[in-house]
Amino acid sequence: MTAPTLQPLLEVEHLAVSFGALNVLEDVELAVPRGQAVGIVGPNGAGKSTLLSAISGVEPVTQGTVRLGGRDVTRASAAQRCRLGVGRSFQIPRPFGDLTVFENVLVGAQRGGGLRGAHAREQALTALETTGMLPVANKPAGSLPLLGRKRLELARALATAPELLLLDEIAGGLTESEADELVGTVLSLKEAGVTILWIEHVVKALVQVVDRLVCLAYGRIRVDGDPHEVLASPEVAEVYLGGTTG
Repeated sequence: MTAPTLQPLLEVEHLAVSFGALNVLEDVELAVPRGQAVGIVGPNGAGKSTLLSAISGVEPVTQGTVRLGGRDVTRASAAQRCRLGVGRSFQIPRPFGDLTVFENVLVGAQRGGGLRGAHAREQALTALETTGMLPVANKPAGSLPLLGRKRLELARALATAPELLLLDEIAGGLTESEADELVGTVLSLKEAGVTILWIEHVVKALVQVVDRLVCLAYGRIRVDGDPHEVLASPEVAEVYLGGTTG
């Protein structure tokens, strides 16, 4: 007897995003089952961050469909999608520098997660503990080094209690040891059941966590499969590893 196929948490069908005459994404198809971690690689300008923006509701789609847990959210706002379980970290952390680390994460719980009072504070503290940021909770966010700002960006996303976590270059700019620390945190989130879609140029970080790897180039998904097989494919070597990264 064949086991039933689980419905993906995230489904992207025939997705296109255009800015005027510029087609950034064309006919993108992607499905991510619950609990799976999927990495996205590709050259600059491939449309990777635009894809996360289209999934999270930051960018409107030109055509196609985005579903979350079987629900069509294509026309839902970013705030609505956040309340439905989509959390996102951005490539360049932009914390509220004059607020403390805790206050930054509390804003995420309140504004993003829609929580109030003790529930918001509890969620913020949990996010800080998960990311190792509790010891600096009362420090001004503007005083943090890069690793701290990256961890804070992750904590703010976790404060919304996401089912689907979108990560954009979270290991970028870090030293190897710092990236390893952050990989450990992301791996623990995956083991806790969080579904992850992660853009990263630090491929070593990705392959330690993800179940699948997707290569996006020229606005389309070129390869999707086992991470090591994808990285070994001639097409990925040509469009990503062959000097077009950055």
